[in-house]
Amino acid sequence: MNRFFVIALSMVAWLSSAVAEPGDAARGLRGFRICAPCHSLEADRNMTGPSLAGLWERRAGSLPSFERYSDALKSSGIIWDDRSLDAWLTDPDRMVPDNEMPFNGIRDPQHRADLLAFLKEATKPGAAPQMRAQGPMEGMGGMMGGGRVPNLKSLESNMQVKTITYCHDTYRVTTTDGKTRAFWERNLRLKTDSGKDGPQSGAPALVPAGMMGDRADVIFAAPEEISKAIEARC
Repeated sequence: MNRFFVIALSMVAWLSSAVAEPGDAARGLRGFRICAPCHSLEADRNMTGPSLAGLWERRAGSLPSFERYSDALKSSGIIWDDRSLDAWLTDPDRMVPDNEMPFNGIRDPQHRADLLAFLKEATKPGAAPQMRAQGPMEGMGGMMGGGRVPNLKSLESNMQVKTITYCHDTYRVTTTDGKTRAFWERNLRLKTDSGKDGPQSGAPALVPAGMMGDRADVIFAAPEEISKAIEARC
């Protein structure tokens, strides 16, 4: 770690300790809501950001299963521990200029201390399932990061896509239960999931998304399947 980071981390750690009480993991669990949409607590279950499992003492930008680290983070030389994580949560852009995490930081030192107390326990090997079971993200369809996303390998007939047609500004998605649903083109998102929970090849999944009934995702096993599955037909 270069001299700049050592000085910056030391100053942040000193200022934080001067005003923050010891972290409270229960409060930190509530604070984890801001992290959960992008970060899982399960080993190698990466989302928008890398899994946080085993975070302590890991070199920044080094998780082998995550391929979207910024060059700035990979070359930073940072080792994640209490001090460096506190500095990162305070102001990621100041700590690592040109990093790509869309997060402005947590200015309140007590909130950071609470979040770090939770993460230190929740990211230990074997801890994530128990911590997740107690979390406030359950019941949110598994889409908040702390819970499981649905396994799309085995689908109910109303989720398994049979055909997709496109006409003017409308997609019509027919599932294997025989029902056809119409979606305005901006209300249907086309995604891929090549992981273990993703759909079987050639069997895309229709998954509700958002707060409106007319919004959904069609999730494919690979990018090349998308154009093949959509037929322009009115």
